[in-house]
Amino acid sequence: MLLGGGRPLRLWSMARVLRSYQVAGLGAIRDSVRQGVRRLVVQAPTGSGKTLLAAEIANGALRKGNKLAFVVPRIDLIDQTVTEFHDEGLDEVGVIQADHRMTDWSQPIQICSINTIRSRGKYPEANVVIFDEIHTCYEEHRAWMNDPAFTNVPFIGLSATPWAKGLGEQFESLLVLSTTKELIEQGYLSKFKVFAASHPDLKKVKVVAGEYQNDQLSDAMQQGSLTADIVDTWMKRWNQDKTLVFAVDRAHAAALQARFAEAGISAGYQDMRTSTIERAQIKRDFHSGKLRVVCNVDTLTMGVDWDVRCLSLCRPTRSEMRFVQIVGRALRIADGKDCAIILDHSDTTQRLGFVTDIHHEHLNGGRHPEKQERRKRLPKECPQCTSLMPAVQGTCPNCGFVRKVVSSIIEGDGELEEYVGGVLKKPKSRDWTMAEKATWYAQLKGWAREHGKKEGWAAHSYKAKFGAWPDWSIKHIQPQPPGTLVALYVRARNIAWAKSQRPHV
Repeated sequence: MLLGGGRPLRLWSMARVLRSYQVAGLGAIRDSVRQGVRRLVVQAPTGSGKTLLAAEIANGALRKGNKLAFVVPRIDLIDQTVTEFHDEGLDEVGVIQADHRMTDWSQPIQICSINTIRSRGKYPEANVVIFDEIHTCYEEHRAWMNDPAFTNVPFIGLSATPWAKGLGEQFESLLVLSTTKELIEQGYLSKFKVFAASHPDLKKVKVVAGEYQNDQLSDAMQQGSLTADIVDTWMKRWNQDKTLVFAVDRAHAAALQARFAEAGISAGYQDMRTSTIERAQIKRDFHSGKLRVVCNVDTLTMGVDWDVRCLSLCRPTRSEMRFVQIVGRALRIADGKDCAIILDHSDTTQRLGFVTDIHHEHLNGGRHPEKQERRKRLPKECPQCTSLMPAVQGTCPNCGFVRKVVSSIIEGDGELEEYVGGVLKKPKSRDWTMAEKATWYAQLKGWAREHGKKEGWAAHSYKAKFGAWPDWSIKHIQPQPPGTLVALYVRARNIAWAKSQRPHV
């Protein structure tokens, strides 16, 4: 269900103006709960304001005297959420995370770490539970939802990419607030350009459970001149502040940081072992310009609200979720930001398509049968500037290069022949049904009428195609506008005739 339309609306309890899709989303969430839905996933792109939406749900709970639990998958999201809730006027907040200074189980709103919930084995009282970043659904999430005491409590999962395997087995419904493409068109997210930088050789990298094997991937991404190319490309295409670099593992990230430092570019480093205090300092240095680049390993992939202008993707992935989450870090709008620059050293965009083309309308494993996804037309690299351009677009949006359209159909003598992989593919003989022959004859008549041909031209063309005159049953069929196949067939016959009239030398 796609939502949108209408004008932005300010709700009395909120500090910020709600956008039209947020207002529509709140209404749809409440309608779903009123209709008995107790397990609902809400999909909204990175930067769309999911926490603001959650804050208004919390405000609604407070107005009714209810309690709410907001659950995050990582401890670094605790203080970030507390701050955002405070900015929206929500001060009756307690925190469930180790020995946090704001621990207070009496407060009606609890910001919870799912890891702390798991270790303590105790759930807070709640009339509504919101799971942030639900695509990281853990066993403890499932255990909580299946607890008999919470059978009738609404659980709302938030995510930009709720496509995890089996998520539909835990949740009843998916509500799509908006898409990345829509929010870019509406000016709520930044436009972006993708440049195909290095082309790593991943042929020998094993795929385990649908994703590249990390150790082999790290080795592949550090071979040859790849690491140096990453710095050179950054200096050529960007060479400004506010860049995030996504690496495969700690060794790869450290190598990239060292390369940037050798080039005189201040670069930070962050991984899962980086403390909360260190991360806060890295974030401050990033925004002040003290650190122009931050290299990270899977720690800045989700729930990050930094002002990112350039993103260097040095971590190949086969996961749509990971890819969309990573690129989403660069799509927040900001003053002075015309568009985000994506330097793709992983070929992921060419493998999965632009993030604006990745979209799903059903939960994996849900009661709705999975629909066959439309085959994406993957982007192509501009031969002049290496910018990636949509497959259907003939002009590069970055440099203006005009791509020549080469037809896969070439004209032979009187027939169409297909050129596949550099080899001429002869058409296979086939049995035509009378209905197909009738359509051809009607369209041949239509072509004859459009081009002023005599009455017998269509019958002779029919005989040349099918080896016999039109059957009596279709002789008086009415003319139809010629389709593409008929038009190409006639063109091929005309070319063949013209060639036959040339004098022999």
